[in-house]
Amino acid sequence: MAAMSWPTQDELDKIRGIVSEMAGKGTEDVRVVVSPYRICPLGAHIDHQGGIVSAMTINKGILLGFVPSGNTQRVIENEYLGLRNGILDQSAILLSSHGCLTYMNCKTTEHKLIHPLNFLKDHETEPQKGYKILLAFSGLRQALTSNPGYNSRVAECQEAAKILLHASGNGELEPFLCNVEPESYEAHKVKLEPNLARRAEHYFSENMRVSKGLEAWASGELRQFGQLMSASGLSSIKNYECGCEPLIQLYEVLLRAPGVFGARFSGAGFRGCCVALVDTDCVAEAAKFVREEYPKLQPVLASQLNPDTAVLICEAGDCARVI
Repeated sequence: MAAMSWPTQDELDKIRGIVSEMAGKGTEDVRVVVSPYRICPLGAHIDHQGGIVSAMTINKGILLGFVPSGNTQRVIENEYLGLRNGILDQSAILLSSHGCLTYMNCKTTEHKLIHPLNFLKDHETEPQKGYKILLAFSGLRQALTSNPGYNSRVAECQEAAKILLHASGNGELEPFLCNVEPESYEAHKVKLEPNLARRAEHYFSENMRVSKGLEAWASGELRQFGQLMSASGLSSIKNYECGCEPLIQLYEVLLRAPGVFGARFSGAGFRGCCVALVDTDCVAEAAKFVREEYPKLQPVLASQLNPDTAVLICEAGDCARVI
């Protein structure tokens, strides 16, 4: 991984030109922003179905072109790139605030920032503990747009919604799982074939984890929040059936690392990295553990990573900023 350097004016102008062409806007409408990396500890994979999600940003920025216009970013991703994603990424990047969990209802676009109480470890009588975020890279670099798995899962979720809505007498509604009432899901889920049943189970169970996670975060219960985060990761593997051997192994290594409250895939789960919430006092030890253990399982992929950046210790970040 080459060292990072600030782009030249010519490079920035090139970014503006590309984004301008993709969005159908003039170059004068394009702004360059410093954008933090987005993580979704709870609610991944359900934004495209109008689910509820929770997200944060971390203090590892990247440069990108951004057009400040309504749904332009989704036009680029959905129509130009052909990725059938929802509003999670761009919303989290724009709405996040340092130290807060950003809640979003992807159906209604309602959103709010959840401010935590002082974090406690197990009991109020114990010393207060903070958290850090570990971002661990697998060495996989395949883009979502070149992997049919993401769009296939979206189509499966919509097919499940269509069946459930028809069974409940609401077949006129758009086939999104957010339009299926939880009671109707419970009543009619037996009508779903196994793979569609697993997709729907991930959606509805993930919505419940988000709701419980918001309460845990607001009350400072890091350990409970982390357990929900890990359960979300497991559901992504078992029910949403994303990930691959290296990512699953990396997820399992993180769960064994000292001081980890919880972990899951990051980057939609079809390539890339895993994220973990870690006790501040143990974060250096946890990072060292992952650096040592993952290469034992995936020596070839690990050898392609820069040892200095294979595992990053991060802080909660803020929203994107125009430069």
